[in-house]
Amino acid sequence: MEDFIKWTAITMERPKSYGAFHLVFWLVGTFVFALLAFALRKKSEKTIKWVLFGVGLFLLIMEIYKQLFYFYIQGNGSYVWWIFPFQLCSVPMYLCIIQAFIKNTKVKSAIYNFMMVFSFFSGMVSFVEPSGLTHGYLMLTLHAFVWHLLLVFIGFLLYFSKQCGNSLKEYFRGSIVFGIVVIIAEIINVISKGKGGLNMFYISPYVNNPIAVFKDWYPKMGWLACSLLYLFCIMLGAFIVFSIFVLIRKLKNKSKTKNV
Repeated sequence: MEDFIKWTAITMERPKSYGAFHLVFWLVGTFVFALLAFALRKKSEKTIKWVLFGVGLFLLIMEIYKQLFYFYIQGNGSYVWWIFPFQLCSVPMYLCIIQAFIKNTKVKSAIYNFMMVFSFFSGMVSFVEPSGLTHGYLMLTLHAFVWHLLLVFIGFLLYFSKQCGNSLKEYFRGSIVFGIVVIIAEIINVISKGKGGLNMFYISPYVNNPIAVFKDWYPKMGWLACSLLYLFCIMLGAFIVFSIFVLIRKLKNKSKTKNV
């Protein structure tokens, strides 16, 4: 396994933000995944469930590769703690797998609404500020780009298939899931005490928030105020995305009604 990982450790010049690699991969990838999600819009709920399960398994395989890559290449045989897989963009990997076995419709609806908007939002925002996606290794860069495009695909798939996002009240169902995973992330942060720079959801009391703007506010505002503001901004961004989705659906339904 170590030999295989080292064989795939192909170096590259780190792509520039808003350079050709970034823009082409982002825009073309988003268009292709949006088309794929739209093509699946009329599939049954059962089919959508297993498509999401398949995406979750693929993300899991990608994550295992990433963990091994950092272990052998970046960590020289030691675990790299800061890449522990429980960031906002990592959560869909677990939820896509778990949702296939949940029978409670309210719980599944909450998970779907979370993934439709929070995962979609986090995927898109990562491309808007792509410094965390680009690396000096080809496979790590491809991993990051494909991973976040899949988050966008999940959001489009759940929206186009009308599995969720039918009214604004469903946003609050997704927010409950967000609150739960935030609590889990902070428990991990407190237990780890920032070991190796571990900072789940970037709200650790022990490690500075690395996100643009917030990394400058953290020392001035302190951990709690900065973290609460950061989480509020995520929820606000997700709410705006959700509102746009709902508005588009309502306008489309209204147009259909007039035509009839």
